[in-house]
Amino acid sequence: MHPNAQFRPADRAMAEALVEEVGFGMIFAATPDGPRVAHTPLLWTGDGALQFHLARGNALTRHIAGATVLAVVNGPDAYVSPRWYESSEQVPTWNYVSVEMEGRVRTMDDEGLTGLLEGLSARNEARMTQGRPWTMDKVSPGHLAGLKAAIVGFELEVQAWRPTFKLSQNKPADERERVALGLESEGSRAMAQLMRDLVG
Repeated sequence: MHPNAQFRPADRAMAEALVEEVGFGMIFAATPDGPRVAHTPLLWTGDGALQFHLARGNALTRHIAGATVLAVVNGPDAYVSPRWYESSEQVPTWNYVSVEMEGRVRTMDDEGLTGLLEGLSARNEARMTQGRPWTMDKVSPGHLAGLKAAIVGFELEVQAWRPTFKLSQNKPADERERVALGLESEGSRAMAQLMRDLVG
């Protein structure tokens, strides 16, 4: 989380929307073997919980049940060149969007894991533009059971949200637009659009 309060939106819905839209993140935890991180698809339940699954052999899997962990979801990011500002007294920086969520983890039962997998595939299949959506019933029950045995489902009860939306809010409107134009010229259209939509 960035220390500048200008970059910390109070709008929880915006942070939740980023988590839902990106749908992938990192789970960080301290373990007896040292700090570890896992990259995993995420499913926001809409009622305060973040669900995910890890391979049974993942370095975090045997340690995080009951632990407090940190989940991080990153959105667009981009280098901001000083050449885009009118003033020559500027230095390079980086604009980015990120949400940190802290909370305790519990292990899901088989029914919960099935619901998580169905939810993840339904959400992502709905985003596909071609063909019919894939569903889990396309896999034979025996094979699916074997695949599910290799993973563990978890649910993180989010107790603290720490979003950072660093979009040049600390610059005047004309300078922000110059940065947005510069970002567009370098192919960072998503960041430029966020700057215009969320900051103005």
